[in-house]
Amino acid sequence: MDIIVKTRREFERIAASHIREILGPGVEVEPAPMGYLGVVFVKGLGEGKWRAAEQIANRVPEADRVLVVEGLVKAELGEIERAAAEVARRYITASDTFAIRTTRRGAHSFTSIEVNVRAGAAVKEATGAEVDLEEPSKPLYIEIFQDTAAICIPATKEYRKLRRDKPLALHVFRKVALGQFVYEGDEEAVRKMGERIGRAVQTFEVGELTILLHKPVQGRALRAFIQAVEEGIESRYQIQVKSYGRAVWKVPVYVYELYQYVRAREGEPIVVTDPKGDYITHVKERLAELFARDRVNILIGAREGVPPGVFRFASLVVDLVPEVTIATDFVVPSLAIALISALEEAGALPKYAGKRPKTPTHARHDR
Repeated sequence: MDIIVKTRREFERIAASHIREILGPGVEVEPAPMGYLGVVFVKGLGEGKWRAAEQIANRVPEADRVLVVEGLVKAELGEIERAAAEVARRYITASDTFAIRTTRRGAHSFTSIEVNVRAGAAVKEATGAEVDLEEPSKPLYIEIFQDTAAICIPATKEYRKLRRDKPLALHVFRKVALGQFVYEGDEEAVRKMGERIGRAVQTFEVGELTILLHKPVQGRALRAFIQAVEEGIESRYQIQVKSYGRAVWKVPVYVYELYQYVRAREGEPIVVTDPKGDYITHVKERLAELFARDRVNILIGAREGVPPGVFRFASLVVDLVPEVTIATDFVVPSLAIALISALEEAGALPKYAGKRPKTPTHARHDR
């Protein structure tokens, strides 16, 4: 094989069809080799494989990753170690950083971690390059298919959720105490709105949510709203627990009367969201000062806005999107995005500094 193309599962045949059209006759394109979904082999390219890889990367969006095969050996640790070092000498210099990315398919006497450790040590010895598991300048991919191991160089960029230039936002959201007015209407509308608000606050893992009463509300409507909010929080929380590789904060829910809430939070920052306020980026420095505190209370209306009398007790009154009145179920996401954007502009957010590697390589999943 000359090129390994990795796609989403069940997109390998579509990708293969486009690759055949681009590269023309004389090139063998095999989708789902050995029954492995999400993989396409491209063969018969010879010296033109790098140009072909660039064409695939530029013209086939179904190709999530395009890997050029630079070494092909038996799937044995010693052979993989030797081949990885040989490819690395041509590809990696002492001034580069590298990581080994291994995907293993089939039954073997070794694990992906063992491949990473052995191959990583060999590459480091052969090149003098340092390991960077998160943002290597020269990643090396080892794709194992049963008895065959391919040592590959990527023709496509790696994309990661966190990079060293990205600001960190989660600690800011944890400081946020949201005060959300009760949404009133028919029971079905109240239920849907409550669930959406619950999912939104849990998405951003805010420190707490207090449902605020500023006038008499029917008990049935209040009960339906609280129950829906908690269901929305629980629904999103369960998804986060399954998909995140870290501990997840579950947002606690309280109920309070608006004016007593404002009195109880006296001395703490209070921010009111209202179209009559200052555009949030215009007060970013003041916002940054408020978020130097341990807790920032942010009030959100529902149908009716926050009463103007409360404005006098607020540290800030902010407008999230000038000339737009935001629907109740969109306020929390809009607030979160605007808040982080303003704090980033103010230089108030720390940058992700990366993690120190525990081992000389990074293991991918086995399958």
